Amino acid sequence: MSLNRDDQREVLEQVRAKIDRPTHLLEKDVWVVWALGALFESPLASDLTFKGGTSLSKAYKIIERFSEDIDLTYDIRKLIADLTGAEDFLPANRSQASKWAKAVRERLPQWIAANAQPVLEAALAREQLDAKLEVSGVERDKLLLHYPAIKHGTGYVSPVVTLEFGGRATGEPHHVIPVACDMDGHIDGVVFPVASPLVMSVTRTFWEKATATHVYCAQGRLRGERYVRHWHDLAAIGRSAYFDAAIGDRALARTVAEQKSYFFSEKDASGGVIDYYQAVAGRLQIVPDGAARDALAADYANILADEVMVGSALPFDQLMLACAEVATRANRSAGE
Repeated sequence: MSLNRDDQREVLEQVRAKIDRPTHLLEKDVWVVWALGALFESPLASDLTFKGGTSLSKAYKIIERFSEDIDLTYDIRKLIADLTGAEDFLPANRSQASKWAKAVRERLPQWIAANAQPVLEAALAREQLDAKLEVSGVERDKLLLHYPAIKHGTGYVSPVVTLEFGGRATGEPHHVIPVACDMDGHIDGVVFPVASPLVMSVTRTFWEKATATHVYCAQGRLRGERYVRHWHDLAAIGRSAYFDAAIGDRALARTVAEQKSYFFSEKDASGGVIDYYQAVAGRLQIVPDGAARDALAADYANILADEVMVGSALPFDQLMLACAEVATRANRSAGE
């Protein structure tokens, strides 16, 4: 990242010609890995877990789509140690859950401002990089890393790396996995950023995404752009060597259901409380219908337009068929 802009532009074009990836995605990938490296080379590393679709892409190599944002969990046992007793990570009842959630909402932005932001700012200054950090989000739980883009796409993928922090779980199970830039090894003499983050297991990621899509089907409303990525990721996990272990881990599925029941209670379109326990116990629904399906299809078309999908992306109807099979197998596993 110490190359001047003309040299950076030349490197991007050379790699684009080699691997047929859009230059604006190659450039953003460098900043994603750089940010991971800055965080996980810092004293914060042992209490942070890298998770979500970007972890499936960068660490596990499961999905074939560009994952542009970074989802992170800060260990709840550290964030509100005085309430959890530093060991427990699930509340005993709903009253306690409300108290914990309130504390997380208050303390997480403070922790981000006092710890995560200074670590990244120090790394930018140390490496003399021309990028800016901005705190964002309704709950002030995001850091936006604005970088001076050399190339731009359609606008769907912006020159901003969003680091979104959560503080309602431990991030476990997790383990360290090395991460490299997509351009690594393609240009002799050019060294790209690397990172060794603590990464959430595929099994937990599967159940977190499965329950999120289950909620969408029950509510019928998208939560912003790019939400269709969860379905793409579930289908990819379903094709991977990790899938059987993921749907077979009933204990972890119930843990995710319990954690979401306490901290992410949701109501369906009729006003009834969504039962996460039923979702992981054989009644998982991840394929929407009607207007909800149409909205998802439109979101998918936007992703395809900006060439976010790497390789041969499934047509939308085939993606839904693949997800239906994922749900069928997950539900069948619950009864075995």
